[in-house]
Amino acid sequence: MSSTARRIPVVDLSHYRTGTSRERARFVQVFGDGLKEFGFVTVEGHGVDDGLIRRTYSDVERFFGLPEAVKARYADRERGGQRGYIGYGQEHAKNRKVGDLKEFWHVGRELPRSHRYHDVYGANVWPEEVSTFREHTLSLFSALDGAAGVMLQALAEYFGVERDTFRDMATDGNSVLRLIHYPPLKERFIPGGVRAAEHEDINLITLLCEGTAGGLELLTRDGEWLPVDTLRGQIVVDSGDMLSRVTNNVIPATTHRVVNPRGTAEDTVRYSLPFFVHPYADCVLQPLPCTQTPSNPARHAPITADAFLKQRLREIGLLK
Repeated sequence: MSSTARRIPVVDLSHYRTGTSRERARFVQVFGDGLKEFGFVTVEGHGVDDGLIRRTYSDVERFFGLPEAVKARYADRERGGQRGYIGYGQEHAKNRKVGDLKEFWHVGRELPRSHRYHDVYGANVWPEEVSTFREHTLSLFSALDGAAGVMLQALAEYFGVERDTFRDMATDGNSVLRLIHYPPLKERFIPGGVRAAEHEDINLITLLCEGTAGGLELLTRDGEWLPVDTLRGQIVVDSGDMLSRVTNNVIPATTHRVVNPRGTAEDTVRYSLPFFVHPYADCVLQPLPCTQTPSNPARHAPITADAFLKQRLREIGLLK
């Protein structure tokens, strides 16, 4: 069967949380196999409130509708754009020079000033023009963080390692909620640019609430582009570079993109809310022993999550 005739698997996280032993085992198998084969899995029953997603989208739309000069006040280039506003066309895919046709905002983990990672991650900034922005984005961050932790436990079971192996990596991790605005192309097209050029995510896994318009595609292991359509109430989960490193490429980082709309759809505005699950800064990324075999020896040298993140941020133009 052609890759384009297939669809990524759909699982229900409630089956893992509260289901029978058979339902739990099936979730673990399908979730792990899906990431291994496609790098993408659609998750239902995740427990993230739909109303909260709608309220966050409303705030996101209000913020990105502000004048450029107002939005620019919240930009912080010193930390590689890891908090606050990142302007249109500033980020580009690895090995590309043309910027992506998007602007976005990053919300990070809220930590007390006494926490050892507070200064490493940096403090969040908040737009005073949208009064509910902080409340809604932090609530969504927390909900997605909780769901991600459960999925990481299931993934550990898939590999037959201690249940909290991956979840512990992400505890107090430098995870980021990205709020993305893709404006109509007729207004701000950059020659040679696409909404999001083909790339792999940096982190362990990404949780993506359904976007407000289509365009997301993944590159299958067979080298074909497969559209990823997410229905309301679903979250798409994909695997990133850091997960690839710790699983010794058993689960590869998956290449994906957001293509430009065509024809009359050029007027389409798109918003999306990916949640990038990162390990804690000092976490050493190295292949798990269970993933190393004579035919698949360790493929990656150890590196800390923070060092790897900074390396990737330089490659995509967000850090000098």
